[in-house]
Amino acid sequence: MNKILLTAAVIVATSFTLCAQNNKDMKTSKTLVAYFSATGTTAQVAKDIADLTGGTLYEIAPKSAYTSADLDWNNKQSRSSVEMNDPQARPELKTTATDLPTYDTIFIGYPIWWNLAPRIINTFIESHNLKGKTLIPFATSGGSGVNNSVNELKKTYPDLKWKDGKLLNRTNKNALQQWINQL
Repeated sequence: MNKILLTAAVIVATSFTLCAQNNKDMKTSKTLVAYFSATGTTAQVAKDIADLTGGTLYEIAPKSAYTSADLDWNNKQSRSSVEMNDPQARPELKTTATDLPTYDTIFIGYPIWWNLAPRIINTFIESHNLKGKTLIPFATSGGSGVNNSVNELKKTYPDLKWKDGKLLNRTNKNALQQWINQL
């Protein structure tokens, strides 16, 4: 019985040590939290990730901001509908000025649009050399999952080093910290 309790104690202690080590590794590596947020929801989650990882926050902003009319997914002529219906659409970025070579890990956040990452995420990826970086997608959504968007990013950019993505909807920081610890 004592041997079982001792074994269990060692397993629990090792688990806590590994989680703490993962978080320490994330904080000592250079981490960028790049995000696109049309309504502010993804921005809040990105800020939480930056706080928890010690990462630098970077907004992926379109040159021309999206209006409410642009985001009307019921209107097939709205800007977001037109972009998402064209796989080659690459909305122009406001700026691409960030020193990406200094970062090892890049969280890439976005809202789910049409079960995919918005096309501006493709613009961001194609505007930077991300080879050798660890890319961690995260998304927000009112009803869609993250898997299809992550699978499409992996398929479109197979030479990049992707981690599995996570759907994060204004989650509490404890749940977010648990996810980060598992990376």
